[in-house]
Amino acid sequence: MEKIILFTVVSAAVYFGIAALLILIDKGPAKGDSPGSNMSFRELFADYSGLPELSEYKARDGKSLYYRHYPSHSRKIMILLHGSGAHSRYFFPLAGYLSSTDSAEVYTPDLRGHGFYPERRGDTDYINQLEDDLADFISRIKREKGDAKIILAGHSSGGGLALRFAGSRYSALVDACLLLSPYLKYNAPTMRSNSGGWARVHTPRIIGLSLLNNLGITLLNHLRVIDFILPGEYRDGSETLSYSYRLNRGYAPEDYQKDFRTMKQRAMLIAGSADEAFRADLFLPEVSRYKKVMEGEIIKGVTHMGLVMGEEVRPIIVTWLQSL
Repeated sequence: MEKIILFTVVSAAVYFGIAALLILIDKGPAKGDSPGSNMSFRELFADYSGLPELSEYKARDGKSLYYRHYPSHSRKIMILLHGSGAHSRYFFPLAGYLSSTDSAEVYTPDLRGHGFYPERRGDTDYINQLEDDLADFISRIKREKGDAKIILAGHSSGGGLALRFAGSRYSALVDACLLLSPYLKYNAPTMRSNSGGWARVHTPRIIGLSLLNNLGITLLNHLRVIDFILPGEYRDGSETLSYSYRLNRGYAPEDYQKDFRTMKQRAMLIAGSADEAFRADLFLPEVSRYKKVMEGEIIKGVTHMGLVMGEEVRPIIVTWLQSL
């Protein structure tokens, strides 16, 4: 018995030692050591005149979160989730078009930890909080709009969150999903290295924190585990250039294969063939392995940001919305 206890104590000490070493060993990139990004952000220099003001709603924890609203006569409601590092503003061209053509009434929330007024930029209180916030937001819209059809859409990491939500316990809140070049997982075949140079991942720290979380130890989940490389000319102080472990883990599917198998909603996936972050040509072959009925289209020559900022995607989305 004493040998068993000793072995258990030693094993636990080694386990914690490895976790601590992995967490401490990664201090982040040295000055001037960040990889260059292949991502094009020129589309962000859009005309934002007429951008709707931010509105406020209360999440279940009583905290204020923000969103933009694009009214329409349509009974279809689209909730558009932004990608990593960004917030709802860049959806203005797409959301404005969909609302002005009465294709859909659109809401674009600033996810917790993002935007102009985050309580703690790049952080949440716990891993699943983005899901809970989104459930609160959708429930609020449903109370106001009655039996309107809810389409959950997302771009990049926002697409990953939309997929995560559609495969979660909140699945019944959503009638259809639109995935715009979605982030699936770090090891999905659709990934390019470091998302095309856009992301700098603190891999040892993530592994160490995952080891602790496996034992229910979450005390260090506020630590930074990923940085984003956004050129200075595109910064205005509203961008979010790093994520904590808990925000980063809650922003993407835990198991995208399971989520695709589980989701019952009709779904559409769209990407651009010139996407710098993901292998667009592999999206549909990969996804079709898990969701047998999956609509999709790859738009020739369109980049990652150009997918939502440009005009090419608009008629495809409108046609799909009309078919719902």
